[in-house]
Amino acid sequence: MVKIELVRRLAAPPQPLWDLFTDHAAWSQWAGYREAWLVREGEPEKNGRGAIRGMVAPNGAEIQEEIVEFEPPRRVTYTMIQSPLPIKDHLTEVLLEPDGDGTRLVWRCRFKSRIPGLGWIFRLMMTPVFKDLIARLEKAATAK
Repeated sequence: MVKIELVRRLAAPPQPLWDLFTDHAAWSQWAGYREAWLVREGEPEKNGRGAIRGMVAPNGAEIQEEIVEFEPPRRVTYTMIQSPLPIKDHLTEVLLEPDGDGTRLVWRCRFKSRIPGLGWIFRLMMTPVFKDLIARLEKAATAK
């Protein structure tokens, strides 16, 4: 099992970060994706548990992720159901905790490689993507 964990203190409070992160169709506006859309609405909230977000990455790869757990405004988990990477058993958890006038963000991801021995390469590829998403999320939330 490959694991990635990033912990950052962000200048924005949790609610605007949550609102941006869980507005799945708006990821193309702040996250650097070419396109983003809601493939399927969740229950009982459209962006909540069971929602599937579709995205086209900057490199043109299409990704789909399903929201597995949705606990506003502090925790969301999702699994990748379509990816250009040969990974399986993927799960990402994003936690937003108040930290003074800002937020402590914890981003945890775990997965297995479908190609034995290559998990470390996928970790090297995915870690900068997550760091970039966190930076873009903070920038968008503090710009409002």
